[in-house]
Amino acid sequence: MGTAEQVNSYQRIPPFVEIMDSTLRDGEQTNGVSFLPHEKVVMARKLLYDLNVDRIEVASARVSEGEREAVTKICRYAQQIGRLDRVEVLGFVDGGKSIDWINECGGRVLNLLAKGSLKHCTLQLHKTPEEHISDIQREVAYAAERGISVNLYLEDWSNGMKDSLEYVYQLMDVLTANSQKPIAIKRFMLPDTLGVMNPLQVIEYFRKMLKRYPDVHFDFHAHNDYDLAVSNSLAAVLSGARGLHVTVNGLGERCGNAPLASVQAILKDQFHAKTNIVESQLNDLSRMVESFSGISVAPNQPIVGENVFTQVAGVHADGDTKDKLYYNELIPERFGRKREYALGKNSGKANIAKNLEELGLELTPEQTRRVTERITELGDKKEIVTQEDLPYIVSDVLKHDGSEDKVKLISYVVSTAYGLKPGANIKVEINGQQYESSAVGDGQYDAFVKALRHIYKKYLDRTFPTLANYQVSIPPGGRTDALVQAVISWNYNDGILRTRGLDADQTEAAIKATFKMLNIIESDLTK
Repeated sequence: MGTAEQVNSYQRIPPFVEIMDSTLRDGEQTNGVSFLPHEKVVMARKLLYDLNVDRIEVASARVSEGEREAVTKICRYAQQIGRLDRVEVLGFVDGGKSIDWINECGGRVLNLLAKGSLKHCTLQLHKTPEEHISDIQREVAYAAERGISVNLYLEDWSNGMKDSLEYVYQLMDVLTANSQKPIAIKRFMLPDTLGVMNPLQVIEYFRKMLKRYPDVHFDFHAHNDYDLAVSNSLAAVLSGARGLHVTVNGLGERCGNAPLASVQAILKDQFHAKTNIVESQLNDLSRMVESFSGISVAPNQPIVGENVFTQVAGVHADGDTKDKLYYNELIPERFGRKREYALGKNSGKANIAKNLEELGLELTPEQTRRVTERITELGDKKEIVTQEDLPYIVSDVLKHDGSEDKVKLISYVVSTAYGLKPGANIKVEINGQQYESSAVGDGQYDAFVKALRHIYKKYLDRTFPTLANYQVSIPPGGRTDALVQAVISWNYNDGILRTRGLDADQTEAAIKATFKMLNIIESDLTK
C-alpha cells in the first residue's frame, strides 16, 4: 500500500477539533520570555473571549508568586464569564501539592504531567511502572476530592511508543480502567516532547492508540524541532485526535510549538475541520503576544507575518485585477488584514495602480510611468516604499519631471575619510555645456555646493544664491528607511526661493532640491 493510500485509510477526522492554547505556559518557556501577571491576564482575556479558544493552559503550578497572582486573576475573570472550565494549569505528581496550589488559585482543571516513556519513568523518577501508576492514581483521586478535573500528559510519549510500547499500554490499561468512575481522567494528552516525530509516525502511533482505546479523548502536543509541528498536528487530526495544542506565533522551548494561526487555517481549508476559533482576531492576538514576548514574528510567517499578504511582482498585481488570478482561500480580510502591493524595483504599473486606487489618486499612463520609474530607482537602492510614502513621490514627480531642465547633474562623487574634510567631485551640464569641479567642505552637501559655486563663478561669472535655511525630515506618514525630504531656502532676488528634494539618501535629497532651485533661476533668466 502506498503512502497516499495509507494516509487515506487512517483518516478519521473528528467533526470538531478542540484547540488548547499553551502560550501562557509552554510558550513562556521560549528562551528570554517571561510574562508579567497583568500581561498574562490581558492575553488570557483575548484568547478566551475574543478568539474563543476552547482551552488555555496558563501556568505551571508552584513556580512563583507571580504565577500565583496571574493564575488567580485569570481564574477570577474566567469565572465571571462562565469559562473557568477552560482554564488549565500544569501540575506534577507531587503528593497533592500542585492540586492544593491550583485549588487556592481558584482553578478547576489540572493537566497532570506523568511519564510516557519507560526511560523517563525509571531514569528520572527512579520508579517502577507500577509505582508511578500508583502515584498517578493517588493524584487523580485527590484532585477529585478537591473538585478538580484531570487531564493527563504522557511526557515523552513519542519515544515511549517507539522504545517502550508495552510500558505505554500498561499505563493506559490501568488508567483507562476507571473511565466510568467519578475520578476518571478526562483527556489523555500525547506530546512529542522532543519534537522527533514525522507525520507517518504520528499516524502509526495514533492508529495503535485508538485501536486499543477507541473511546478515549486524545490531544496531541507537537514541538517543532524538525519543522514538522504543523504537519504532525494535522496528521494527528487525520488519525482521530480530538484536540490539538498550539501557541501564538509558535512560541515554545527550543524551536517552539505548532503555531495557532497556521494550524487553524489548514484545519479549515485543507480538511474542512470545525473549530471555535474567531479567525479575524488572530492577527491582533499575534501582535499582542509579539509585543509582550519581545519575540518578533518572521515577515514570512504564514497568516500573521508582515509580508504574507503583500504582492511584490507586478505580474501578480496585474493578475489580481483579472478575476483574482493570484488569490487563494487565505483572504487577508478573513484574518483582520488587507492585501497590499509592494512598491520597489519589482513593482510594475499594476502595483502602482493598485496603490493609487487605494489612495484615491488618478494619474495618466505617462504620469504612472514616471512614478513607476522613480519607485524602481528607490528599489535599486534596496529601499522599500510604503503606500504612505506614495503621495509624496507622486507630488515630487509631477511637479518636476526633469525633461526640460537646463541645469543637469551628469555625475558626482562625495567622500569622507578619517581626519579629512569631506570632498566632492562633480560634473554638470548648464545650457548644453558640461563643466567639472571639486571642493572640500564641512559636510558632503557643503562640499558639493562649494564645487557648484566654483563652476558658476569661474565659468559663468555668475553669483550663486546663498543658503537661507536647510531642513531635513521624514515626510509625514512616511517611513524612516524609505524617504527623506530636504527643504532648502535660498536668498534670491531680495526674496526667498524654497525647493524640496525627495530621496532615500539625505545628501541626494538635498542635491535634488538644489538643482530644482538652479533650474527655476535659469528659467527666469531666459524669460
